[in-house]
Amino acid sequence: MTPALENYALGRWVAGTGQQQELYDASTGDVIATASSDGLDYAEMMHYARTNGNKALRKMTFHERGRMIKALALHLDSKKEDFYTLSYRSGATRADSWIDIEGGIGNLFANASLRRKFPDKPFYVDGDPIALSKGGNFIGHHIMVPKEGVAVHINAYNFPIWGMLEKIAVNLLAGMPAIVKPAVPTAYLTEAVVREIIASKILPEGALQLVCGTGQGILDHVTYQDVVTFTGSAETGRKLKAHPRILAKAVPFNMEADSLNSAVLGPEAVPGTVEFDLFIKEVRKEMTAKAGQKCTAIRRIIVPENLLEDVQIALGKALAQTTIGHPQAEGVRMGALAGMAQVQKVRQQVQELAKNTPIVYGDLDNVQVIGGNCKVGAFMSPIVLLNSEPFRFTDTHEVEAFGPVATLMPYHDVDEAITLSNMGKGSLVCSVATSDPRTAQEFVLGAATHHGRILVLNEEVAKESTGHGSPLPLLIHGGPGRAGGGQEMGGVRGVEHFMQRVAIQGSPSMITAITEVYQQNAKQIEKDKHPFQHYFEELEIGQTYVTHKHTVTEADISNFANVSGDNFYAHVDATSLEGTLFTGGWRTATIF
Repeated sequence: MTPALENYALGRWVAGTGQQQELYDASTGDVIATASSDGLDYAEMMHYARTNGNKALRKMTFHERGRMIKALALHLDSKKEDFYTLSYRSGATRADSWIDIEGGIGNLFANASLRRKFPDKPFYVDGDPIALSKGGNFIGHHIMVPKEGVAVHINAYNFPIWGMLEKIAVNLLAGMPAIVKPAVPTAYLTEAVVREIIASKILPEGALQLVCGTGQGILDHVTYQDVVTFTGSAETGRKLKAHPRILAKAVPFNMEADSLNSAVLGPEAVPGTVEFDLFIKEVRKEMTAKAGQKCTAIRRIIVPENLLEDVQIALGKALAQTTIGHPQAEGVRMGALAGMAQVQKVRQQVQELAKNTPIVYGDLDNVQVIGGNCKVGAFMSPIVLLNSEPFRFTDTHEVEAFGPVATLMPYHDVDEAITLSNMGKGSLVCSVATSDPRTAQEFVLGAATHHGRILVLNEEVAKESTGHGSPLPLLIHGGPGRAGGGQEMGGVRGVEHFMQRVAIQGSPSMITAITEVYQQNAKQIEKDKHPFQHYFEELEIGQTYVTHKHTVTEADISNFANVSGDNFYAHVDATSLEGTLFTGGWRTATIF
């Protein structure tokens, strides 16, 4: 009997009660599980998360939350081989799965370490105090506190583990619980990880719930204290963003959508240069990793017109080395797409693109497969199209084939390269391979308005670059326009997305009491006991010790210069400032 995935709701594992949706092995076409979310009470799930998970997490300090996330990362890392075994069924090779599994766990580790950027308190003091009065007795400040709701994460099928872990790592550090809704085709991987998380008992009750089915109606009960995040197609994202409840309750909605990312070859990166080789390697990797099913994959290859043929030949040779087949078969470097439905959709998109931009590498109808059957498995050849007139045939900048597909196109100068890259109408990432700092600056400043991240590739980063398609926990992941207009991760920036910033005004003493950070002009606490006689726990914010007054003379300055070696003329010569904008003032000083 085919196993049914279970949802984790209200502190227990439950199966959906209605129509079961079948999930398939991407390489063999076998049914491996079914899923349904029918029967779940989303209103009750959100209430449970707010009253249990939220309250527990809000009471914890950032450091406590960070250590909790680290413990979770260590636990999942000890179980990762189980996830690898299951991940093969999604069509992913071990290298592909590494991105999903260990990339996701790495996000937990990174956010656990991020706790050091925050105080050991449940809230965060943001920025510097602001003087609001001439006398200094009325000031303003900003603090951030966790929202009182739940983070609802609606994720894509291509990264069922990373997609969940990179998001919950941030909301947990911020102090919010989560309800995760993975895409159904690969939900079995998300369920396996959530089972381990729940079994570990590391998270407080209500901190994490899981919906494995369609999740129909999940947004009907969100409020302004909740946060909704979405990863997937731009079309679906726009529909969800326009949900009546999202609009009526002003619910924060963060969207990260698939985009037509580009890679640009600099004019000086000719064949034989390190930059040319890096460019070809990066394009090949981004076309074939996860069978091109990455929101950051390179879709448009923009190269100098005089190098178009060189790039086409070099890329063809690189792609010819890509063996395709069952991810567990020896020697396979590219596995299957997530399912036959995805193959059909990509084929249709390529056929649309090929009306004006011919296929110059690959075959839609034929693919050699190792250890699998292309009739039942979701296998596909890498496809390269050529758009020799990219300003005329603009489908290249409109239609995305979400698979191992990219379009090659020429540019005349750097300004044209910028224009072509920006014609994607907003992308998650683009890259430029160049050894010329002037080219790099011109391109980055011209393309920055249309991209969430820009990678500059040259010989200096060849050994250490994480690559075009690797979003990193401490950098923002998102982009304008077609890419959704949102931002995920980004270190402290990502944590702030799940917190409420509030401006506070008052006297320095009151702001000191609220923030637990001493503010200038606040009341000072004087005690008779010497500070060295206090235990750390006895010290109070604002506790002050005033020593005897002492006048610093020129002799003291000279003696200090002899001891420290600081003989800079402006520090020791009383006449050095004469005739300048600066006047004396340093000659004597009174300190306390």
